Amino acid sequence: MAVREIKLCLLGDAGVGKSSLVLRFVCDTFNACSESTIGASFMSKTIEVNEQSYKYQIWDTAGQEKYRGLAPMYYRGAAAAIVVFDITREESFHTLKDWVKELQQLGPPNLVMAIAGNKSDLDEMREVSSHDARTFADSVDALFAETSALTAKNVLELFVEIS
Repeated sequence: MAVREIKLCLLGDAGVGKSSLVLRFVCDTFNACSESTIGASFMSKTIEVNEQSYKYQIWDTAGQEKYRGLAPMYYRGAAAAIVVFDITREESFHTLKDWVKELQQLGPPNLVMAIAGNKSDLDEMREVSSHDARTFADSVDALFAETSALTAKNVLELFVEIS
């Protein structure tokens, strides 16, 4: 059976854990000292789901405002996007709504969108409720998962659900 390729991009504020999620998915590692992405980075991984192989071509975009204008270049032609926020930073959830609106207006048609509430291992510092995040995801017809790149919670499951 042929390998299905999925171009996927990650969007969200700086520091929400986009690169850490990609590193956890692709290499099953976590680096607590990772530095900010400049522009974008690219990684790929092939997995098998229900006897079908999927090759993820993952574009991890920089979250800093100065790189925001580059994002359309990376999500153009994408089959899926994961918009990430940090559950311990309410502001990142508000900004996520802007990313979603941009994807809805400028992203490719039929884009599979997922919202990841990252850093779920820091539940005692939570500023965004799971209920609020899920309600928003449902309102924009997006998949939703609370993830932790540190513990690997729901990381693989999120990527599998996108396939």
